[in-house]
Amino acid sequence: MGQAMVAACPCGRVDGKARPLSYAACCERFIAHFDTTPAPDAEHLMRSRYSAFVRENADYLQATWHASQRPATLEFDAATRWLGLSVKDFQVTGEDRAEVEFVARYRIAGRAVRLHERSRFVREGGRWFYVDGDQF
Repeated sequence: MGQAMVAACPCGRVDGKARPLSYAACCERFIAHFDTTPAPDAEHLMRSRYSAFVRENADYLQATWHASQRPATLEFDAATRWLGLSVKDFQVTGEDRAEVEFVARYRIAGRAVRLHERSRFVREGGRWFYVDGDQF
């Protein structure tokens, strides 16, 4: 299968030559193999969570949400069309803490939406979890 035939990862990560990484080479390893392949840092977790939103994978989103903030259920709006992700900043803020600032763009019912957030993450038991975030 040629490079053009491989689906790009929804998170938008590119290789050293600015070519989009495939889903299989990027976020899929964390989402499909959550039990054995945790995201190595908060940025990878945030990107994989974006991909999970695009693919409507509630199980992964729930599993990677910190228990202190995890919603009981997740619902997806069928009218939402995710358009792209841009990571603006990634900072380690402590031994087991980090923040990621991002902009996620989507369209819902024909209206363009821009979600700009600085998200907080914690590492517990060797795994990163999304805690919460401040929207701009």
